[in-house]
Amino acid sequence: MNQTIAKQRWYRLIPIAFITYSLAYLDRANFGFAAAGGMAKDLNITASMSSLLGSLFFLGYFFFQIPGALYASNKSAKKLIFWSLILWGFLAMATGMISNINILIAIRFMLGVVESAVMPSMLIFLSRWFTKSERSRANTFLILGNPATILWMSILSGYLVKSVGWRYMFIFEGLPAIVWAFFWWYLVEDKPKNAKWLTDTEKINLEQKLHEEQQIIKPVKNYAQAFKSKVVILLCLQYALWSIGVYGFVMWLPSILNSAPDMNIIKTGWLSSVPYLLAIIAMLTVSYFSDKTLNRKAFVWPFLLIGSVAFYSSYLVGTSNFWLSFVLLVIAGGAMYAPYGPFFAIITEILPQNVSGGAIALINSLGALGSFIGAYIVGYLNGATTNFDASYIFMSVALLLSAIITMIAVKDNRQILKEPGIDVPDKTVISPATAL
Repeated sequence: MNQTIAKQRWYRLIPIAFITYSLAYLDRANFGFAAAGGMAKDLNITASMSSLLGSLFFLGYFFFQIPGALYASNKSAKKLIFWSLILWGFLAMATGMISNINILIAIRFMLGVVESAVMPSMLIFLSRWFTKSERSRANTFLILGNPATILWMSILSGYLVKSVGWRYMFIFEGLPAIVWAFFWWYLVEDKPKNAKWLTDTEKINLEQKLHEEQQIIKPVKNYAQAFKSKVVILLCLQYALWSIGVYGFVMWLPSILNSAPDMNIIKTGWLSSVPYLLAIIAMLTVSYFSDKTLNRKAFVWPFLLIGSVAFYSSYLVGTSNFWLSFVLLVIAGGAMYAPYGPFFAIITEILPQNVSGGAIALINSLGALGSFIGAYIVGYLNGATTNFDASYIFMSVALLLSAIITMIAVKDNRQILKEPGIDVPDKTVISPATAL
């Protein structure tokens, strides 16, 4: 592919995708700082209700993944993300304006509904612009919006809660999504053929390359056939367990750190950002080597296992040594984020475009269900046991099972491609062979 085209796509589209997903993550993850910074006290929210509120986002996220992905795949990811940006910005700001718990419950659920389309839509969008040898890195730069946002959001939110209170934190952090929606609309196109910044020759070359990659995968008749595939079912379960660890960690790390002796919300903000700095470094490194070797499996399960061991080790250390326990939590956080790019590259390399969007949405929706379970149960265990030991064990076991399922689900190329509905003729040369 022409080197100029490659640079144009990276420089133009990746920063836009990164900022868009960053804003989505900002408006879902700042709830943990509000909970640690006085929201529960001001609204008389019990520990169990706080756990429910923290996790309700993911329940809304779970139910509307597939409809959003189907719209993005069959109609327009650009249009869907535009309206999602505006709606979630308003809902995030509204969180800082209300005092009624029932309305807050509805807002948290609706925030999940609105944001549910973003992740699968963005992955579908990137798969139309980046080839297989680039896709793990492209996915990683998108999902970097997650840890990168939490890194600076942790510091900013700590200061905002301290200086203006949790209400204005929500308002100030919700507004940018609304403004950015109009930049998104102006700067992106759904497919290369619509891009005014590419010549006709460049458009043809890029779309031909993407088309050629699809020809090595036998088309699947419909979504039902793809969803019944063993590998898709196992990856749904794997991602749900993985998400239990990730979002149990993300939602409750500020509360875990804020409970330490001599801790305040400013220190909590700075310390909460450290795991995400490691996560950024790990994600970039892992995606680079995954694309370089076209190996996906070897860059997923080992990191989930490391995360599991780190959580269990933190449980063993307990409260006897805060800093050692904190270092272990940093390792767990970085390890959990490292494999995202290779993981989401797997689906687009084993399923054709006509069903890959729906499969991504199905897997991501099960991840949202895992996120709901993780956020709720970790919050519940923290309140019920008055310490974090049970939470660490819970997240450790979830990640261990996720690592094991990855090893089972993603074995070798020929086995996966012989699944019902996604087999290919023996004479076909399969590029994803070493990827799996």
